[in-house]
Amino acid sequence: MSKSPFRAAPRPHGRRRAFDHSSPLARIAASSGAKSGSAFDKLGHRSAVVALSLGLLAVAGGGAAATANVNGLARTSSVEASIPEASGDSIAQSIAAGPTEQAALRADAAASKAAAEQAAADQAAAEKAAAEQAAAAKAAADQAAADQAAAAKAAADKAAADKAAADKAAADKAAAALAAQPVDDPAGAKAYAASRLAAFGWGQDQMSALETLWTKESGWRTTATNASSGAYGIVQSLPGSKMASVGADWQTNYRTQIDWGLNYIKSRYGSPANALAFHLANNWY
Repeated sequence: MSKSPFRAAPRPHGRRRAFDHSSPLARIAASSGAKSGSAFDKLGHRSAVVALSLGLLAVAGGGAAATANVNGLARTSSVEASIPEASGDSIAQSIAAGPTEQAALRADAAASKAAAEQAAADQAAAEKAAAEQAAAAKAAADQAAADQAAAAKAAADKAAADKAAADKAAADKAAAALAAQPVDDPAGAKAYAASRLAAFGWGQDQMSALETLWTKESGWRTTATNASSGAYGIVQSLPGSKMASVGADWQTNYRTQIDWGLNYIKSRYGSPANALAFHLANNWY
């Protein structure tokens, strides 16, 4: 019998070989599961489950499909192996989180940053408002003090002006009264002298001696002047400025001259009669 090209291949003797657990698929699953204690534990376990599932598919669906799945799983395992290990739950959570959770985390971070910036802006605004309020209060206090000082100065200036006006009015009145009376008035001077005797403790009997004395000295003229000595006035004061102790108008007011003369006689001679006696003996008194 000739050999047919369609002769069936010889069948293997004995039982089918058991599934080789040391196959590349099993080794990848084992390698992925061996990374315990790291952030990639979950990923390793998932890869192992996928690998085992693909192995079952390979057995059921043929060697070519299994080989393709093994190659794809090997590439996935190599990519996982190239990711560096990280520590801490935050990285594992970030890897495990889905897009929705990551978006929520980013929104929370942005909200926290915006709240911090708003708090800083509010604090800066409050500090600026407080500084402006303090500056305004100081300016108001300074203005009040300046206004008070100006008011006090105005009051002082007015008081000084009022006093000056009053003094001027009094001086004008005195000058007018002085101008109304005659400067040289012997009769008026004698009448005034007689009215002043009692103030010095004398009786009217002293008026006769006083009239004789001052008639000889000046003729009872307010402006009488001694050409040789410079003695001046009714009482012939030497110098005439001595009479300023009684009044500044000593040159024109016979009342001022008579008051000064009676006081001089009182202190030096005691009475007009004694003054006349000295004058008669010495021609001066």
